[in-house]
Amino acid sequence: MNILTFNQEEDFVQAGTNLIVSLLQSNPRAVLGLATGSSPLGIYARLAKMYAKGLVSFAEASSYNLDEYVGLSEDHPQSYHNFMNHNLFQHIDLDPSRIHIPNGNAEDLEAECQSYDNLLEENGPIDLQLLGIGHNGHIGFNEPSDHLNGSTHVVDLLDETLAANARFFTSMDDVPKQAVTMSVGSILKARQIVLLARGAEKAEAIKAAVHGPITTQCPASLLQCHPNVILLLDQAAGRLL
Repeated sequence: MNILTFNQEEDFVQAGTNLIVSLLQSNPRAVLGLATGSSPLGIYARLAKMYAKGLVSFAEASSYNLDEYVGLSEDHPQSYHNFMNHNLFQHIDLDPSRIHIPNGNAEDLEAECQSYDNLLEENGPIDLQLLGIGHNGHIGFNEPSDHLNGSTHVVDLLDETLAANARFFTSMDDVPKQAVTMSVGSILKARQIVLLARGAEKAEAIKAAVHGPITTQCPASLLQCHPNVILLLDQAAGRLL
């Protein structure tokens, strides 16, 4: 793993932005794996500004998001479809037909998972996969478990994940209990993985991911098996390394 730690938010954002822009400049048809959450927000905002200035184009690229809640409509304020549209897609020239996000409202979720895997297989591998990390070491919504799921699947979110997500909803009763998530197996097929982490509350998870045993109890630790992983951390997230 190549670990970069930053004192300033500006430098953290610029480093992540540069990786994506450099990829698109060298390969305009790049396949991007995208993440939600607070960590990539600054990068998405910077990419939008660079597009507005004519410094980068997504016109020939395609994207695959990691996950989506089960049961939220695409226009729900907390859906990941809405998150991506609001924070990135509506500000750039990425063709809507090449934007892919799991459908958490599909009538047949098993078929939706299989369809998503088929798309990844046909159009991948992903050239650059952005990741965040959960407090318990989850990546995407791949929660700590006794086994590893190798394909896109429906996951029951653990209590600690529900508690972390509760701040975005009116009450705990409104927090979705399930999500559709790309598998760790699919994530590890990406040519390059960029994991973003900010804040002291992520320090233990980062320590486990980098220095802990490779175990499905900390899904992020499986990134140790990948030959091209970059960690972008602020000082607080990297304080235990």
